[in-house]
Amino acid sequence: MTMPFFTKLTLAFAATALLAVAPAAAASKEKINRKSDRAVSEFRETITGADAVLNKAAGYLVFPSIKKAGIGIGGEHGKGALRVGGKTVAYYSTTSASIGFQLGAQARRQIIVFLDQKALDKFRASQGWEIGVDASVAVVTIDAGGAVDATQLNQPIVAFVFDGKGLMYNLSLEGSKINQIKRD
Repeated sequence: MTMPFFTKLTLAFAATALLAVAPAAAASKEKINRKSDRAVSEFRETITGADAVLNKAAGYLVFPSIKKAGIGIGGEHGKGALRVGGKTVAYYSTTSASIGFQLGAQARRQIIVFLDQKALDKFRASQGWEIGVDASVAVVTIDAGGAVDATQLNQPIVAFVFDGKGLMYNLSLEGSKINQIKRD
């Protein structure tokens, strides 16, 4: 049985999009740290209340750039650093794929904040962690000049998505898989 032309075209575009969002070369620890430092600085400078949230956190996972693209079938990828006490303790990657109404491409920054020590411990002990399966994450989308009230955050894990570039209809973290990057 042959595939219809539109299905072939969609699959070809999806494969191209997935290759486009995957990094051409592995990012070094130093590069991830540098980009994560900039993302945290931007978060603190542009989001009122960010300091209070990060100071309250047991730890936070910074993804300085997650690239997403799709037309019917989409994918996203990014690398980041887990910070505890303001220091990087491990490196992680996030990936996801989706099927459904979506068209476009975007790059965004994302900080997942663990407000509960038990949630952070469970995350660190996992051998791969999927949002929506291993834990619920409350997503807060912030634009430049936005504000957050740390006293109103009552979930053990919250994610801040900011610095969006481009348009993507489907912005959800559900199904994102996060794995530790093992490096020397």
